[in-house]
Amino acid sequence: MKKLRIALKNFMHSIYENRQKGTIIIVGISISLVSIFLYFSRKLVDELAHEERNKVEIWAEAMRILSSDSNEGDIPLILKVLQSNRTIPVVLIDEKDNVITYKNIDIPTKDSAAFMKKEVQRLKAQDNKIIINLSEANYQYLYYDDSILLKKLNYYPFVQLLVMTIFLLVVYFAVRSAKRAEQNQLWVGLSKETAHQLGTPISSLMAWTEFLRMKNVDEGLLQDMSKDVNRLKIIADRFSKIGSKPEIIPVDIVPTLQNATNYINKRTSAKVKIETFLPNEPIPVCLCVPLFEWVVENLCKNAIDAMDGVGYISITLKTNAEGMVTIDVSDTGKGIPKSKFKTIFRPGFTTKARGWGLGLTLVKRIIEEYHEGKIYVKSSEINKGTTFRIELKAAN
Repeated sequence: MKKLRIALKNFMHSIYENRQKGTIIIVGISISLVSIFLYFSRKLVDELAHEERNKVEIWAEAMRILSSDSNEGDIPLILKVLQSNRTIPVVLIDEKDNVITYKNIDIPTKDSAAFMKKEVQRLKAQDNKIIINLSEANYQYLYYDDSILLKKLNYYPFVQLLVMTIFLLVVYFAVRSAKRAEQNQLWVGLSKETAHQLGTPISSLMAWTEFLRMKNVDEGLLQDMSKDVNRLKIIADRFSKIGSKPEIIPVDIVPTLQNATNYINKRTSAKVKIETFLPNEPIPVCLCVPLFEWVVENLCKNAIDAMDGVGYISITLKTNAEGMVTIDVSDTGKGIPKSKFKTIFRPGFTTKARGWGLGLTLVKRIIEEYHEGKIYVKSSEINKGTTFRIELKAAN
C-alpha cells in the first residue's frame, strides 16, 4: 500500500510538472518564432525603404536635369524615369513652399489648395526630404512618403504577432484540454477501481455480520460492525460517483452540513472543538449529498491535521441577495503561505509524510465540476489559521 501511495503521488506530481514544462516550452518556442519573424519583417521593411529612397533620389536627379537650363542628359530617358514612379507619393516645392509638381497623390476636387498645403506640412513632418540644387542660389525640395506596399509591410509584423498569439492560445488550450482529459481518465480509473476493490470485502463483511447474528453474538457488537460496514458502503458509493456523473438534486443544505459536521465531531479528539453557525430557515441547494458531505469531512480532517489535533474549527453558512450560498470553514492551525493558495489543490501536493495529496483535489473537483461552484482559500495567516470558502448557487 505504501508503494502504491508513493507511486501515485509521484505520478500526479509528474503530470503537473510536465504540464508546466510543456507550457514553458511552448511559450518559449512561440516567443522565439515571433522574434524571428519580427526581425526579418523589420529587415525587409528597412531594405524596401532604402530601395524606395534610392528610386526617389533618381527621380529627383531626373527633375534637376529637366529643370536646368543645360541640355545635359537624354531627355526621353529622363521623362521615362519620371513616369516610372507609379507608387511613391512625391511633392516638389520651391523655397517659398509653392508646389511645383506632385505625383501619386490623390487630390480632392474641393478645397484642393488647402488639402495640398496640409499634405506638404505632413510630408515635411516626416522629414523624408531631398534637396535639389539647381544653382548656387536656386534650390528645390522634394518630399516623399512611403508607398502603399511599404505601409502595408509596416503593419505586417503586427499581423504576424496577432497570428502567433492566436496560435499560442490555441496550442495552450489544446494542451490544457489534453492534460485535463488525461487527468479525468486517471480520476475515473482510480475511482472505479477503488469502488470495485471495496465492493468485495464489503459484501463479505455483510455476510459475516449476518452469520454472526445467527450465532447469537452480542447484538451491540454487531450493530457497531454494521455501522462500519455501512460507512464503507458510503465510501465506495462516493468513489463510484467520482467515476461517473453524479445525480444533483435540490436539498436543504443546513441539515446536510450539520450531519457531516456531526460525523467528524464524534470521531475527533475532545481537544478539537467544532462549532457550526447555521441559519434556522432551510436553504435549498442542488447537491449530491454523499459527495458534498465528503467535501466537508475532508476540509475538517485537513483542519484537524493542520492544528496537530488541538484547536478550534468553525463552519459558517450564509446567503446573500444574489442567491449565493457561502460556507466558510475556519481553523486555528499552521496556516498556508499565500504562494501556496492555488498549489494546495493540485494532485500530489501534501505537507503530510503519509498523505497522498488528493483530498483537496477531490474537494475542488466535487465543488467546481459537479456542483458548478467555487472553493478557494479566503484567508490564511501563518501560525494563526486558515479559512476555506465554498460558494454555491441556491436552488430556485
